[in-house]
Amino acid sequence: MANQHEHLEDWLRDAYAMERQAETMIDAQMKRVDHYPQLQDRLRLHLDATLGQQALVEACLMRLGTSPSATKDLAARVAAYGQVASGMLADDEVVKTALAAYAFSQLETAAYTALVAAAQAAGEDEIRACCERILQQERDMAAWLLRHLPELTTAFLDRSAVDRIDAKR
Repeated sequence: MANQHEHLEDWLRDAYAMERQAETMIDAQMKRVDHYPQLQDRLRLHLDATLGQQALVEACLMRLGTSPSATKDLAARVAAYGQVASGMLADDEVVKTALAAYAFSQLETAAYTALVAAAQAAGEDEIRACCERILQQERDMAAWLLRHLPELTTAFLDRSAVDRIDAKR
């Protein structure tokens, strides 16, 4: 039976893979929404945060004497490429990008909420603090996306209604 530290290690490996997946998705999304500079700028900021989150999670793993899982990392990155490819086929790519980014931020919010509790239960206060910091960044990203989704959607609809070439992305 796994103990609290083993679960914490495993979930931190999952979180690291999730951050690598986020990096791949955000990088690709950011390059495909150049006609929506406000979204592109926010994605760029979140990509920087994501790279910092990767470093924090890796440091947490090292603190526990372990490292990221290459298998989980590869699977997460493959999933990211699939998601990006599917979005490229949509006529409303920019809206789908915002929806996917919001959904992924919510997934990360849930994962870090669980990690905060797991770190607390394992008596790992430094790891708990790192996870709380990341959790707040994800909440901030999700809130930004939700706040800006109506105007992004309206901009897309207005452009699409007159067949503007810059509507999709």
